[in-house]
Amino acid sequence: MTFIGIIPARYASTRFPGKPLAMLGGMTMIERVYRRVSMELDDVWVATDDVRIADAVKAFGGNVVMTSECHRSGTDRCCEAYGNIGSKADVVINIQGDEPFINPIQLQQIKSCFESGDTRIATLVRPFDVSLGYDALENPNSPKVIFDKDMNAMLFSRSVIPYMRGVNKENWPSGHRYYTHIGMYAYRADVLKEITLLPQSSLEVAESLEQLRWLQNGYGIRVAISDCPTIGIDTPADLARAIECLDELGRSNV
Repeated sequence: MTFIGIIPARYASTRFPGKPLAMLGGMTMIERVYRRVSMELDDVWVATDDVRIADAVKAFGGNVVMTSECHRSGTDRCCEAYGNIGSKADVVINIQGDEPFINPIQLQQIKSCFESGDTRIATLVRPFDVSLGYDALENPNSPKVIFDKDMNAMLFSRSVIPYMRGVNKENWPSGHRYYTHIGMYAYRADVLKEITLLPQSSLEVAESLEQLRWLQNGYGIRVAISDCPTIGIDTPADLARAIECLDELGRSNV
């Protein structure tokens, strides 16, 4: 089975314009993500709609493909990119461009989901850190996930799921093993084409989570559990924390 890694990257962002080109430890964020992904995948591409990002990727010797400005999601951009590249890879891995400390082990984990022949879509989840407390668990920007005994996702929600009846909310994190979603996806190439043609579903509209569209239309999502710590960068304040983390860990190790 063959894999291609695609990193959707756009310049426009309400909270952090130009985020892919933000500097982190002497290189742009998009270069840092690209290099870490390339530690596990031989075929890696940045998919963008902005010539500034394209030029930056070319400058460090990376692969880049131009895509439309009209895409609603990274999934849609990955689908166009896959076609524009002319790839014949069996599985497309959609990698967030704002995770500069992505661990190659996570890519191994999501690839391993396809050892099962019935896996069509896969993603990663992380055990919630109990020490962070209920306020962090309740954060709607950190979607929660529940899955069955066969590691198939049952539901994603910005609300805390499951609800613990009769238990003080402050005790929820220690009273149940919660999982939060890591926004990396992998899709069989034919499935990727199918799901981008689906209309938005009612749950997707309510929660603003595109994966709910796939579940509502009967596409199973296999999950793998990752304990790897990562830092997602949504704002300049997040970038400042990432720079601090980089300094603490030592730039040669990240």
